[in-house]
Amino acid sequence: MTDVKAELISVGTELLLGQIVNTNAAWISEQLADKGISVYYHSVVGDNFNRLADVFREAGKRSDLVFITGGLGPTEDDLTREAFQHISGVQIEADQGTLDKMEAFFAKNNRTMTPNNRKQAQVFEGSKVLHNSVGIAPGIIVDYNKTIWVFMPGVPREMKAIMTEEVLPYLKDTLALEAVIKSRMLRFIGIGESQLEYNLRDLISNQTNPTIAPLASEGEVALRLTAKAESYQEAEQLIEQTEVKIKKQVGQYLYAYDNVHIEKKVFELLKQNHLTIASAESLTGGAFASKVVDQGGVSAIFNGAAVVYHPFSKTSALRIDDELITTYGTISKECAESMARQVKKIYQSKLGISFTGVAGPDELENQPVGTVYISICDQNDQLFTERYQFNGDRQEIRNRAVKKAFELLFYLLKK
Repeated sequence: MTDVKAELISVGTELLLGQIVNTNAAWISEQLADKGISVYYHSVVGDNFNRLADVFREAGKRSDLVFITGGLGPTEDDLTREAFQHISGVQIEADQGTLDKMEAFFAKNNRTMTPNNRKQAQVFEGSKVLHNSVGIAPGIIVDYNKTIWVFMPGVPREMKAIMTEEVLPYLKDTLALEAVIKSRMLRFIGIGESQLEYNLRDLISNQTNPTIAPLASEGEVALRLTAKAESYQEAEQLIEQTEVKIKKQVGQYLYAYDNVHIEKKVFELLKQNHLTIASAESLTGGAFASKVVDQGGVSAIFNGAAVVYHPFSKTSALRIDDELITTYGTISKECAESMARQVKKIYQSKLGISFTGVAGPDELENQPVGTVYISICDQNDQLFTERYQFNGDRQEIRNRAVKKAFELLFYLLKK
């Protein structure tokens, strides 16, 4: 089969309520892309028989390969099997091998197997039963009405085991997959989404293979390049050729690839340059330090942080001159620079960085909400200070300040 059109259906009311993040769909899509299978649709549907049946019916009309996760458990609201039986007429039967496994599991753990647990051993007549090496409920593959249906538990650990050990080998043997799809994420900072798209307007408007998809997030933007070819080598070459063209236009803003985010890149640059850093934070309240210490091995580059929210803490903990605060205020270039210099000195680090400003909800020291000063004192005691006016609510202003700090450090360190 060529040009396989796949779709994913995630079952569970808890997904619609936001109680659980739907990580399964992203992971399955990634695995399929590596096999050259294009995913056309993602759906999330609650534990409702009629809605499940409607979604299944529509999927069967438009897709060659349908993946369904969730709704295979023992409770009354696990309705995936029943809804599929309703639209297909395929009978449900017990799988003896799964029943034996379940009974052995409960006996080993000195637990009584309640009757409703037997539901997890139900499969479709004539289906391929997929072994679950890390759980009880099996996966199921059914070939119905020219569509391959793959049913798996919604628990990510179980789904991934079944997908890796059973489903992908089955698809490799069953489908004549000729294409490979490969993606690469290019991450940029210091340029807005609209400016990036404008600079690359000719490349984006004439894209064919690879495709170029801009993806914006707070304080930065990314481009996802996706190539389809007959081999990984050919797909890689197509992406490389497009990346060279992109770099000619906006390469100075490129900071990393794929899953490397700006805080990770700054950490790597600090480590490469044998530099340490300490932070003094007022409005950000330790948010910058928290991002830094999320990195593994951070003790090599991070000497410490001082959260100095009140003016008294700035003068007592950082020993900032009272007269400076009286003259210029805490929300000032002068205060920010003194904080950066002092935290560097106190924590004996090569770099010091500071944050002061107004996150809201009210003005402070006659400064409007969103006013932020960020100052960096480098290893030569040279100061780099910027004033910003951020928009948004309290949390957004704080988040933008932290992201901007990593941007400033990136451009300072890569010189």
